[in-house]
Amino acid sequence: MNSASMNIGILSFAHMHAYSYAAVLAQLEDVHLTVVADDDEERGRMAAQQWGAAYFRDYQRALREPLDAVIVTSENARHAEMVVAAFDAGMHVLVEKPIATSVADGMRMVDAADAAHCILQVAFPMRFNVPIAAVKKQIDRGSLGKVLAINGTNRGQNPGGWFVDPALAGGGAIMDHTVHVVDLMRWYTGAEVREVYAEVGRRFYDIPTDDAGLLSLEFDNGVIAGHDPSWSRPQGIFPTWGDVTLEVVGTERVARVDAYAQHVMEYSARVGHAVHRGWGDDPDALMIKSFIDACRHGRKPLVTGLDGVRATEVALFAYESARLGRPVRLR
Repeated sequence: MNSASMNIGILSFAHMHAYSYAAVLAQLEDVHLTVVADDDEERGRMAAQQWGAAYFRDYQRALREPLDAVIVTSENARHAEMVVAAFDAGMHVLVEKPIATSVADGMRMVDAADAAHCILQVAFPMRFNVPIAAVKKQIDRGSLGKVLAINGTNRGQNPGGWFVDPALAGGGAIMDHTVHVVDLMRWYTGAEVREVYAEVGRRFYDIPTDDAGLLSLEFDNGVIAGHDPSWSRPQGIFPTWGDVTLEVVGTERVARVDAYAQHVMEYSARVGHAVHRGWGDDPDALMIKSFIDACRHGRKPLVTGLDGVRATEVALFAYESARLGRPVRLR
């Protein structure tokens, strides 16, 4: 597809990231958010009105519109059906993370993309975060020496709603937050997770899913890693966002990166709690622009469908490790 103008649809505003992606699309030249599909009619109509798009309750009906690509931001368990349907309609897809709630569904999406000769990109905006990418360049230049170990965090608040429904989310904090940092670890090392040991629990909320966990990982090139993906930030008074950190230990140097260090803290009596105000580069915007560029020029996206599958696989094996009470091997 080489045409300058692109028509984009968003399938479901169930995930809060849909609003950020829509805002980015509205700022891009020759890119138009023309269709919103959402089975929650009130939510869908409000989003469509806000962005000047046509509304459809049925996403299958929306896929009959003249769209070049869609962004799928539905509940995790519905990703596969929507993504495969979009490929059947000949459209490129950006899908929210995690790519799916099972490896089988993730691979079904990858295979459908290949069969349709369409782009499948997974929404891992942290690869587009400028400080995170700067550390990647240092690793590739050999500035840190041989990477020996990585420690990462991605802690937040319990988002509630369908995120704590196992049938729709596929898990809790482990499923929600592990995939981001594991993807960065895979990107940094160029290796796959060989073994995972996880402690998973429910420590903060009375919910049917996990809200806390600690993962220990071994990669197939010998790198060891730790990760905290817990929903451990206090509700109401503590900023929701702003915790993706990595410490990369090499034989020559150690690099520590805080993806959200570009911010100011606002303490507002009007709001009633602290607010994290980012002022730096917007990784969502950089990710969307990269997706549009891949679609226009037929380029391989920076984050592929297989990247999404591999990250989700680690989260699923973390649950298996916790269930068995021992390390489990992926490969």
